[in-house]
Amino acid sequence: MKRKISIDYDATLSEEEVQEFAIDLVNRGFDVWIVTARFSNEEAKLKNWHWVERQNKQLFEVADRCGIPHENIVFTAMKDKIEFLKDKDFIFHLDDSELELELIEESDDNCIAVWVDRKDWRKTCEKIIT
Repeated sequence: MKRKISIDYDATLSEEEVQEFAIDLVNRGFDVWIVTARFSNEEAKLKNWHWVERQNKQLFEVADRCGIPHENIVFTAMKDKIEFLKDKDFIFHLDDSELELELIEESDDNCIAVWVDRKDWRKTCEKIIT
């Protein structure tokens, strides 16, 4: 079974440096997921938020470039990400939101919260997976 890693999109995987890391993880055989607080296109259409589809188009393009399958993209629609991550055996979740990371740390889940705004985020991730 592949080891699972979760990465936020906005201000995280949207950044070139994190995309390069995600590509490396995929090439090394990790099961990489995008877990974002965004709304899915379907949810946005119900609310008549037509701009969301345009914004999500970029997210799907980045996923394709990184080799992340679309079925590995989770839109939490502003719900806490730990609600999705809990009990799904993710090794770590990389995010820019301190609140999301605190909620992961406070949970009893084994997923490790990693803050992308730390200078050594990549080194921290590498330590976790080796």
